[in-house]
Amino acid sequence: MSESVHPDHSPKAALAVAERYAGAVNYLYPLLINVSHKHRIVRDRLLSALFDQDRLIYEAAKSGQISRLYVADAGLAHIKSLLRFMADPARKLVSRRQCEVASVHLAETGAMLGTWIRHAQKR
Repeated sequence: MSESVHPDHSPKAALAVAERYAGAVNYLYPLLINVSHKHRIVRDRLLSALFDQDRLIYEAAKSGQISRLYVADAGLAHIKSLLRFMADPARKLVSRRQCEVASVHLAETGAMLGTWIRHAQKR
């Protein structure tokens, strides 16, 4: 199986995925900057993961490698994990509702990324 993503589809897919992902970042960023300084380690890790994810999406498109798509997909899973950690009732750094809204944004991005991966696998 080829490891390349067809060049005609990756820039469009990357742009669409990045635009959808921007909705998640725009929703989460104001919430995260208001998290208590006491929890700065997890807050900073999630912020870093959020901004690294955008880079992973574009790197996947530019490289033309399916393996980079998997790395981007793993990045989304990492963000979801950190978000669940922050929403845990023991911490309540973000509310359950905020976690749900953010998860919808991330799930939509993940679905688009999954479609991109499946399309790339067929090439």
